[in-house]
Amino acid sequence: MATVSPSWGYTLHLPHDPRAPGIARATLRTVLAAHGLTELTPTAELLAAELLTNAHLHTSGPYALRVRSVEPDRLVVAVWDTDPRVPAGFAAGAAAHPPPADAESGRGLHLVRACADAWGVSVLRELGASKGGKLLWAECARAGKSGA
Repeated sequence: MATVSPSWGYTLHLPHDPRAPGIARATLRTVLAAHGLTELTPTAELLAAELLTNAHLHTSGPYALRVRSVEPDRLVVAVWDTDPRVPAGFAAGAAAHPPPADAESGRGLHLVRACADAWGVSVLRELGASKGGKLLWAECARAGKSGA
């Protein structure tokens, strides 16, 4: 009899603290190991690190790391923050050009777009229990399992 792995998801709420991105990456590694997805750790951790750093550097409020399975070999790494403004690198129709070689920053979302199987943004309205803001997300899958 075939078994189906149920989908799962975790959300880690983080304060606006310089240690938060590192704590979130350590949590991500633990979650992936617990679900037998260590093969995805390097890519998922890179995606999370860039999205978390973006939230920490460009917002002043709390943020959250969300990780969920989409299929047994595929997951979504997302970061929510309180600022509804979409970063230029994730805006609809944004060019995928890397920053100039001498730029000291600006590569994070370019790396996300280059390494993710799919990526996007959802702007959240403040309705009911929602705190508004935005959710930047990226998908990654085991080799040969990409759906993008």
